[in-house]
Amino acid sequence: MTTRRRGEELEQAILRAAADELRESGYAGMTMDRVATRAGTNKNAIYRRWPSRAALGIAAYRMLSDENMPSPDTGSLRTDALELLRRANETWASPHGAILRGLLAAAAEDPELLSRMRERSGADTMDHTWLAMLERAAARGEIPPAAVHIRVASTPIMLLRAEYAMRGHPSVPDDVLVEIVDEVFIPLTRGRR
Repeated sequence: MTTRRRGEELEQAILRAAADELRESGYAGMTMDRVATRAGTNKNAIYRRWPSRAALGIAAYRMLSDENMPSPDTGSLRTDALELLRRANETWASPHGAILRGLLAAAAEDPELLSRMRERSGADTMDHTWLAMLERAAARGEIPPAAVHIRVASTPIMLLRAEYAMRGHPSVPDDVLVEIVDEVFIPLTRGRR
């Protein structure tokens, strides 16, 4: 006899199934029927928690993002920042990045999806990771405490995204990543008072 899952256990099973579907088929191939089958539940159980395929796709992507977020602590702000940028660059060029690009393509035709993505895409996880890195650097005395600021923390990733947009392909040369850190990020952190 199988025990019926409820609450958090069922929600996690649905999210895991949706994440697996995203990895295997991308957002375009993820259907509520396939997620329900994989999770061992029905579509009604999914729709009670997520009102649309887009909402579920974003929640599943968020879960994947949270699982894959590195948090380097090498003892050097420069080394930590380069590691985070390199990982973000690798992720964007990976199947995980393809999922995000699929969600972004769908969002171009759905303003509600775009709004949900901004709210729930995992960007706050990224921001917290960069802020924590800045806090550690400030505690070591590498940068002034005033540099621990959300705009400072988000600058490297915003510059990386601008590189993707300008180049039109999901990989940025490593020398550009080094320039972002050495020419913009580190001077910004040290100059903030």
